[in-house]
Amino acid sequence: MAGWGVGNSAGSAGPGALTLVQGTSFCISAPNGDMAACLPHGLFFQDTRFISEWMLKVQGLPLESLSATTPEPFHGVFVGRPRRDDHADTSLLIDRERKLGEGLLETVTVHNYSQGPMQCRVELFPDADFASLFEVKEGRQAPREHCSRRLTPEGLELESERDGHTERITVAFAGSRLEGDSLVLETTIAAHGQWSGTISAKPVLAGTGGHASAAAGGVPVADALRRVMEWRASMPTANLRDEAVERVIRRSQEDLGSLRIFNPDQPDRAVVAAGAPWFMALFGRDSLLTSFMSLLLDPSLAKGTLLTLAEHQGTKVDAASEEEPGRILHEVRLGATAGLALGGSGVYYGTIDATPLFVIVLAELARWGLDDAAMRQLLPAADRAIRWMEDYGDRDGDGFIEYQRKTERGLRNQGWKDSGDGINFADGTLAEPPIALCEVQGYAYAAYIGRALLATAAGDARTAESCVAKATSLKQAFNEQFWLSDRGYFAIALDKDKKPVDALASNMAHCLWTGIVDNDKAAQVAGHLVSPEMFTGWGIRTLASTMGAYNPASYHNGSVWPHDNAIAAAGLMRHGFVDEARKVAYALLEAADRFNGRLPELFCGLDRARYPEPVPYPASCSPQAWASAAPVQLIRTLLRFDPGLPWDEVWLAPTLPPRNTHFHFDNVPFSGDGRLSIHIDDESVDVSGLPQSIKLRREPRPPLSELFNLGGH
Repeated sequence: MAGWGVGNSAGSAGPGALTLVQGTSFCISAPNGDMAACLPHGLFFQDTRFISEWMLKVQGLPLESLSATTPEPFHGVFVGRPRRDDHADTSLLIDRERKLGEGLLETVTVHNYSQGPMQCRVELFPDADFASLFEVKEGRQAPREHCSRRLTPEGLELESERDGHTERITVAFAGSRLEGDSLVLETTIAAHGQWSGTISAKPVLAGTGGHASAAAGGVPVADALRRVMEWRASMPTANLRDEAVERVIRRSQEDLGSLRIFNPDQPDRAVVAAGAPWFMALFGRDSLLTSFMSLLLDPSLAKGTLLTLAEHQGTKVDAASEEEPGRILHEVRLGATAGLALGGSGVYYGTIDATPLFVIVLAELARWGLDDAAMRQLLPAADRAIRWMEDYGDRDGDGFIEYQRKTERGLRNQGWKDSGDGINFADGTLAEPPIALCEVQGYAYAAYIGRALLATAAGDARTAESCVAKATSLKQAFNEQFWLSDRGYFAIALDKDKKPVDALASNMAHCLWTGIVDNDKAAQVAGHLVSPEMFTGWGIRTLASTMGAYNPASYHNGSVWPHDNAIAAAGLMRHGFVDEARKVAYALLEAADRFNGRLPELFCGLDRARYPEPVPYPASCSPQAWASAAPVQLIRTLLRFDPGLPWDEVWLAPTLPPRNTHFHFDNVPFSGDGRLSIHIDDESVDVSGLPQSIKLRREPRPPLSELFNLGGH
């Protein structure tokens, strides 16, 4: 996951915490709508907490939560009542409707269900600490200077200065007065009547010239609602006669839509943020894998992600940010506090896998029908990425890509298991960098094969032959040096001494997916992945239970990650292990159902036989991008659906149960503005919407390297 280098998860926001997201902005509160600075709550714009306290009292009493819902990602509705010490019923009921746009807008409605009029006192205590997102997540805060609270004609203004930056937010509550630090309003509510009031919070951000405006990081609520409705209308619809799986698909669609962020300079270009609440930014690895896994829903996410990453592709050598020519970034951060991000910059490049993944996703998107203009724009970036793999990724010229951070502020581990203890030997000893991860070699192999296919489609035989030769050489060296013949699995990595890091880990499933594994080794890898040591019944563990560092409640050393399992299922299916792939896919879909349709970032790797419900991992991101995309990838894997539009072919070979199967998937995006319907009843398969020029092949797609005579597997 998108790591921070100083701990992997925030403290809990409390049971029932509700998160609103809109672009890169978000708001986290308790289920009664209040926010507390002592918890990771608040209203965040440009990675800064502009509201840290937000407590509403009625009749001097805090509110007891009765209900909290999110009709749209940016829209929350809270129902509560004054919480009396004697727990007796009250005749007052309070609705709070909150919308996140250019600022925060909250409508408070107090209902009086008594038989007589009632004098009602409504008070709001707001405060702002202007802490950076990083400080809130890590439970720390640097001192502020010149803090002030003052009443202006526009409302209560909260201001602070830090490192030469002034941050300010204005809280307006019509009809209220300032009493101490609270805004107070008193009114009389008729019997069986109601009163409504509006509260707004408008931040002033760096570079706005002192004006609260759209620079707050959001868009007007009407525009946000339009984007939500357009996204929903564009989504495929599933009729499976299985309400649980249908609910999981709908939840994935909603969450992926909520995690889209838009470039103000390119308002029609969406990219996928890594996850709410702490990763509402563009992350290279996360956004690429998410957009790959969600192609069945919306290929434009992959296009927008690729174009945006290409614009930020490295051009120089900078040790502080770990930028290098051709390198694809790890994360982009915004705002006046961007200097607090990894590497001390708004853009940090310390990831070893995003660069080859960029080429993989481009090649895959081309097979789904990428337009010529975008291809012309992206192909040079892909070639720069491959040059980075060879000139900078391969640090010592041994043919493998390895990493070692260049700054103490950077990530020690730079693959997807980027926690400090994520790469270890079987006895639990930490591997020392430079480290060459097994899955990264697989990504590099797939990047070469993908670039060769792009060259083949363009009639560029020279580039195709060169990439095939490099892929073949890499595959041979990988299977020789990473394979542990006495154990029947691949080392997770090679360490600084080129010693195999011999932990049994899920990373090798990614190698199956990319095709770098020799056929004669695939069966043993598959057997380990679904063994009791690795398969919990809910999914595959990141680390086998027999390993020294195993901890089922750790971040990367024994937990279950949905995206990791979706890739594993695809890898198993690629090599023909249909039963094993279905076992993993069905287990994960069942886990999603237990999580009310929404897979979290990760959950604990405890055995299902002993723990009949999946056990949550504390403070796991939710919604989280590649976890949301995982069920979509699983559906594609089970369908064995593979477009190959440059060659006018589509492969479809469903592996659903042969009896009582009802799978209708309509409005599937295909080749630009085209739409498909895929209907499967028992063993009958029908696809409508295919252009006449496209041939439907009802069989599994052969490996691309074989299909187009590129050599290798």
